[in-house]
This record gives sequence, C-alpha cells and structure tokens, in this order.
Amino acid sequence: MRKYSIHKLLMMGVLTLGSVSCEKYYDPTTSIDEEKALTNAEDVGTATVGTYAVLLNAAYVRSVHFLMEYPSDEVSQGQSSGDDLTRAYRYTHINTSGHCTNFWGQAYKVIAAANKIIAYVPNESSAAMRQLKGENLYLRAMMHFNLVRVFGKPYTQGNGENPGVPLLKDGLSEEQINGISRSSVKEVYDLVISDLTQAYELMSENKSNSFASKEVAQALLSRVYLYKGDNENAAKYADLVIKSGRYRLVQGGEYSGYFKTAPAGNPETIFAIRHTKVQDRGFSAIGSMYFSSDISGKPQGQGASGWAEIYASQKYFDFVGKNTEDLRNSFISPYEIDGKLQYNTKLSPATPMYYVNKYSLQEGVINLSSPVYLRLAEMYLIRAEANAKLGKTALALEDVNVLRQRAGLSGNKLYTSANLGSKTALDVVMEERWLELAFEGHRAYDLFRNNLPMERNYPGTHSLNNVPTTNITQKVLPTDPRVVFFIPQAEIDRNPKLTQNP
Repeated sequence: MRKYSIHKLLMMGVLTLGSVSCEKYYDPTTSIDEEKALTNAEDVGTATVGTYAVLLNAAYVRSVHFLMEYPSDEVSQGQSSGDDLTRAYRYTHINTSGHCTNFWGQAYKVIAAANKIIAYVPNESSAAMRQLKGENLYLRAMMHFNLVRVFGKPYTQGNGENPGVPLLKDGLSEEQINGISRSSVKEVYDLVISDLTQAYELMSENKSNSFASKEVAQALLSRVYLYKGDNENAAKYADLVIKSGRYRLVQGGEYSGYFKTAPAGNPETIFAIRHTKVQDRGFSAIGSMYFSSDISGKPQGQGASGWAEIYASQKYFDFVGKNTEDLRNSFISPYEIDGKLQYNTKLSPATPMYYVNKYSLQEGVINLSSPVYLRLAEMYLIRAEANAKLGKTALALEDVNVLRQRAGLSGNKLYTSANLGSKTALDVVMEERWLELAFEGHRAYDLFRNNLPMERNYPGTHSLNNVPTTNITQKVLPTDPRVVFFIPQAEIDRNPKLTQNP
C-alpha cells in the first residue's frame, strides 16, 4: 500500500472512479484514479461515491476505532498484542504508531478528494450539484473533526488555543502546499462549523444513512458544538435533528438487535459506514477484536471466528448490570461454558471474557458490521447534556428518561429532580451517555472534555504499566499529554513545519 503525505494528496487530487449511483460503494483499493480530472457533473458524482469508499478502508475505519475507543474505561484488553492497538489501550503512545499513520493518511486522502469537488462546484449550481458539494463539505468536516480529536487537546482546555492539525482547504496555492503548519484547535473547529453549516444549507436530498444529508450535517454540528462547550447551539441542532421526523428510536427486540441490522433498514441510524455481506473483513474486522462465536452467534473460545482479546471492562459490565432488565446488557455476550464465565488467563489477575457484540453478526455474518458514526440516541444525549449545563434540569432529565424507558427501565429507575440524591443532572446525563454509547468511541472524549479523569480498576493489560503488574489501577488525568496521540513521525519528516505533541 502506498503512503500519502498531505502535499502529495493535494497535488494528486485523489479522485475516484465508478458508477455515480448513490447506493453503491466501491472497493477503496480499486476506486482511486490519481490522474482523473473533473470535467462534468458525472465526474463529480463518480468522485464523491469514490471518496465515501475510502471510509471503508481498514486503514481508516479500523484504525480510527482503535484510537478513539481503546483509551476508554469501558474496555479491557486481556492480553498483549503485536498490533500497536495495545499502545492505544495502555497509553504508551509512540510517534511511529501504525494506526495513527493509517488514520492520518486516510483522513487527509478524503479531505483532498473532497476539496477538488468543493472548489469545482459553484454554490449557484443545480440542486443535484449543490447536494454533492454539501456532501463533500460534510466529509471534509468529519475528517478534520476526527483528526483534531485524536491529535489535539479538548477545546475546553485553553479555549481552543492548543495546537490542532493542519487545515487543508480548497484553493490552496502550490507554494502553500509545500509547508502547512498545525492550526489551533479553535481554527479547526471554526472550519468544521463553517463547512457543516454550509453543507446543510446546500443539501436537499434525503439519501440513505450511508451518505450525508442536511440532517447528517446538523447532527455532527450538534456534537461539535457540544465538544466546543457551546451548549445553546449544541441543543439547537440536536433538537432540529430530533424533530426532523427522519429518524426514530427503535424499541424492544428491534433495539436489542440494533447493530445486527443492515444500516439502510435502521430508522435510528443517522450516518453509518455501510459494509455489505461481500465486505466481511473476517479476522481484520473491528468485531473480531471483541467477539468469537459459531455461526449461530453463540460465544466460543478465541480463534473460532475472531481474536476476542478486547472485552467489556469489569467496571462497565458491573455498571450496566445493576439493572438486569436494561436492554443494553444484550450488547455484551459473556463467554461461558456450562454456565461458567471464562477468563483470559494470559494476565494475572485473569481478565473476564465479556464479549462485545456491537460490531458482529450484521445480517447473520459473524464479523460483519457497519460502524455507526451518528445515531438518534446521541442527539437526545447531546440535548440533555447541553440543557444540564444550561441549568435546564427538567429538560435534561426528560431526555435521559426517554432513553432509559427505551432500555426497559421504569418506576424509580427514571429520574426526577426529587430523586437525584447527591447526583446532579449532569452526573446522570454522563452516566447515561456511558450506558448508551459504550464501545462507540465516545467515552474517553466525554471524560476529558468535561475535565474528568479516566480511571481503571479492573484486570487488563494496562496493569503491565505498573510494578507489580498485578496492580490493576490506572488513572489518566484530562490534562495528561497522553490524552492525545503523537503526530506521525513520517509526516513531520516530510514537513518540518509540523510540531510534535509533547
């Protein structure tokens, strides 16, 4: 696989080939044509479909999941791995991380491809062309936002003045290409917000949830504003998505089987990276790290269908298990033999094997999943968190209770201002985010952006950082330099204007 620097990507344009059908993705390993130029509307549609296809590349979707999810306290790694995902989990980052290098290159590949279309299509074009421009603005915003989360400190630290990532805009001159420095976190957020605002104003088509639309851009905008600390706008855009009528919270068995449903048929999904049955990645799939089973979905030992070395943490398992009726227990499949829980004994103390099935069994295929990037439940939680911070306790609790009722909780398991006890409205919102969005890449960011530490006190390879290694405690403060990853050294070698994270 070829490596791409920012500079080369900008000069190539990174355009893609294939049918312009909006309901088909192409294999990202065959969809890139570096010499193709935009000459007409058909080219724009072709290139846009190809750019979405890059999101399917394991170098993007798998690597970014590891970087965003594994630093959390809801997962536990039961054994060391030769893959550098172990370092993401243990917070022992290096500047040659393969997953950071993969993610950086793929994200900027998407941005460079999107930039060609953004520059080519005037805002006064036909509705179809404006739609495509809006989709590319969304993709550029999504990539910049993901990059600044991984490589830049939370906006709430220093009010966005910390180093972010390089901004790649359309219309850069050749001179500018040769040395792009890191913009501040604030400057990255400003561009992301501008892109998403323009995107939702341009888009008018209700495409499937594997493609951007007005509501997709508004949903991501609500998340960006929440991370920025702009609670008024976070609530505003979450509210627009909730009230759009395009989505609904699935209920009962439909909810228990939520992640096993193909995304096109899932009314709660706002945006997902769609994988079809022919795109099963086998042992290279995200779910392979969490799950191993037979064809019926019954948990089996490691190696039956996946590596199964990343589990739900004892901390999370105990927390969600406080209410046995909570349907969110169904997203964990403990590996048991004759009713007895099994342990990964490669560490001392051994690690309980609580398999996670959120990335498995889509359409009955063990390792198939379409990772969900935005869904309606998150919009309720964004609105709840924003309202809690704005002092609107009743509104915040109302949204929390919508999700708790959907999860099967009732009676005194629902919150009122009278039964909060020592908790605040924000406390219960944060707990509900943890319960609802577990394993979806939110938890570490939720803690650090709210100035909270990440605390582990359960078995896992993080204990290998300690002396003795049987000490299972780990605490990472939100101000610790390790909450962000190193910029890939290969990029710094190519561009001396890039500064490294401490």
